[in-house]
Amino acid sequence: MVTRGARRTPEEELVDFARLQVRAGLLSSPDMLAEVVQAIDAEMPGTDATILARAWLAKAGADLRSESGAWPETTDFDRLQAVFAECASHGVRVLQGVADHWAAKAELERDGASLRGILWFTPPDVWHAIDEGMLEVNLWHASTANAAPGDHLLDAVLSCFSRHGLTARFDEGRIEVTASWQRRPAA
Repeated sequence: MVTRGARRTPEEELVDFARLQVRAGLLSSPDMLAEVVQAIDAEMPGTDATILARAWLAKAGADLRSESGAWPETTDFDRLQAVFAECASHGVRVLQGVADHWAAKAELERDGASLRGILWFTPPDVWHAIDEGMLEVNLWHASTANAAPGDHLLDAVLSCFSRHGLTARFDEGRIEVTASWQRRPAA
């Protein structure tokens, strides 16, 4: 991996994109391959995108398997999943790696009457948690109104993060959770 801040070539950027896809674990293997192939085709036309994507994804997977052996028994990812399960049990739908706010809004329009709210974040939010140890999460009421300081829903969600050992604070419309996305590779 190239030092952050250094100028990177398109190939280095794409290798990093493959790494982030693997570590995020948000897509199935075929969808991950398709995503990386599409990115390679766009940035490095004329190359054999499928061969490159398969090689980069395999390397990223091997690196993740090797690294994850040294992780603690319970990772921040495990704690996040416990928070999300608790939120879901209290009527707050959790969308992990949703495409954008339009997709989150569509979910509320479909099922909002039965929900207290929705907690959501995008793949780039996950990538930030992989590299920087902070996951930014959006919290909306069932009406799609953003949570705000003093909201009972926001207070309940923040206390849920705390109960599960994660530091979270509301800042500029989003919940910032100090957490590294250390998702173990699938067996």
